[in-house]
Amino acid sequence: MKWKKPYEEKKWSILALVCFLILSFSGCGITEEKPGETAKASENTAGDKALQIGMSFDSFVIERWIRDRDVFVATAKELGAEVNVQNANGDVQEQIEQIRYLIEKGVDVLVIVAADCDALRDVVAQAHARKIPVISYDRLIRNAGTDLYLSFDNRKVGVLMAQALKEAIPEGGEIFMIQGSMDDFNVELVREGFEAEIEGSSLSVVYEASCEGWLAEQAIGYVSEALLMYPDVKGIMCGNDDIATQVIRVLAENRLADKVKVVGQDGDLAACQRIVEGTQTMTAFKSVEDLARLAAGCALKLAAREEIPESSNTAMNDGTKDIPCVFLDPVLVRKDNMKKIIVDGGYHSLNDVYLNVFAKSQ
Repeated sequence: MKWKKPYEEKKWSILALVCFLILSFSGCGITEEKPGETAKASENTAGDKALQIGMSFDSFVIERWIRDRDVFVATAKELGAEVNVQNANGDVQEQIEQIRYLIEKGVDVLVIVAADCDALRDVVAQAHARKIPVISYDRLIRNAGTDLYLSFDNRKVGVLMAQALKEAIPEGGEIFMIQGSMDDFNVELVREGFEAEIEGSSLSVVYEASCEGWLAEQAIGYVSEALLMYPDVKGIMCGNDDIATQVIRVLAENRLADKVKVVGQDGDLAACQRIVEGTQTMTAFKSVEDLARLAAGCALKLAAREEIPESSNTAMNDGTKDIPCVFLDPVLVRKDNMKKIIVDGGYHSLNDVYLNVFAKSQ
């Protein structure tokens, strides 16, 4: 994998870019539609047809994708575009057929959350043959030459997880890695960051597994097996907070929930609740709202054949060429900064995050 200049995204620059994009498209019309339904053509005051965005999701198994969808659609409507959302329910062939459907509908731009990062090359080529630009959303579609890649710094996610485990387990010891789907290129990037950070430390990975299709329930069997082999485990790296939910469930059944250090990512509400309760050590929080707003603006810019200023700072090689990228920074969230980052940031309410803590104190 080839990198150009590393990019450290600052939230103010993202907000500035989004504001600029909103101003750029404020003259377009706004229509109402439900995600998943075909968008109906509308016209603005000048009689021009609204820009059509095709958005294809792997699935909504992971909690965050619903937030991505809702914020993206709302922002696109604010900018005057219509969004046709398709959900493949984790079926790669279904996603390919849905993308072909969007191409035939004549959308102006495609935004894709890939079910399999290696399986969409041909259908992306079909979009390009119709002059439709394609955005790899959160997951880089490989060997396809998409026009833009928008995500978080996934290497840094892995680094933050490893740093949290090193700090929580200063004496060192055995740890497990229960990762997400290996069809997701981000899993590889997170792993690279994690392994680079723990190299030379007193932590030792003794068990690894991957949850195919990001099905978190698979983690139950993996952790149960791992505990039989390595009962003295000190920490567990989880591919996301959904996986952490299942891991901690098994730990609780073995009376280890407050003893084994568990790390995850995404900032799900359940994870935040566990962090303040003490059964999860941290989550690598990623503001999907910022990413979705950015992506909606960038989609309209690409549809209008305009440049994305932020994407000139870095690129990632997809196996065939360098793809312009914009990466947002994840934030390490623990008990001591939960209120500042999550509650004060407006992502989850105080009552929701501390629900169980408040209940126990009564």
